[in-house]
Amino acid sequence: MEKNNISDINLIKTKDEFSSDEIITINVKFSIQGALREAFNEKNWTRAYNKNDNLFKLKYGVKLLTGGIRKHELGKPIDAYRKASLFWTRNPKLVNPMKEKRIWVQVAKNFEPFIRLTEEEVRQELFDFDEKITFKASELGNGKHVIGAEAYVEWQKHDYTEPFSTKFNAKEIEIKIN
Repeated sequence: MEKNNISDINLIKTKDEFSSDEIITINVKFSIQGALREAFNEKNWTRAYNKNDNLFKLKYGVKLLTGGIRKHELGKPIDAYRKASLFWTRNPKLVNPMKEKRIWVQVAKNFEPFIRLTEEEVRQELFDFDEKITFKASELGNGKHVIGAEAYVEWQKHDYTEPFSTKFNAKEIEIKIN
């Protein structure tokens, strides 16, 4: 069985130079890869649903860091959950005409529900992340600054996966404040 991990974390900035009165937004993008992503499929949803294992909760967090040896956080760190609820339905709007699909997944991101029609769309909704963190340029002061990010994910044991917890650091980016 392939091990779970966080893919490379990408930090995306809108531009390289900012004035000290601007608000800076950095997008932090990453994905969960490995055994869980592969095991999160319709066959396992049905088996888990039949064993009353019908809620998957993933806890994750992201924070931006700056500084050398004594790093400090930038902006408000993200500490959130994503939930996947397995449910049974005969709803004709959800029925896949190619087969008798009965077990569906509703993914909740920040309490907003999504129902996708294919396994891969469900995986993307649950395991792919694009989080925005904003902060004032004045928090850093003038000059060149190196910014990194740290992300973590964790979940509990389910019928299709073992418990898991990990942290991963991003490749740092550089911005300049005038």
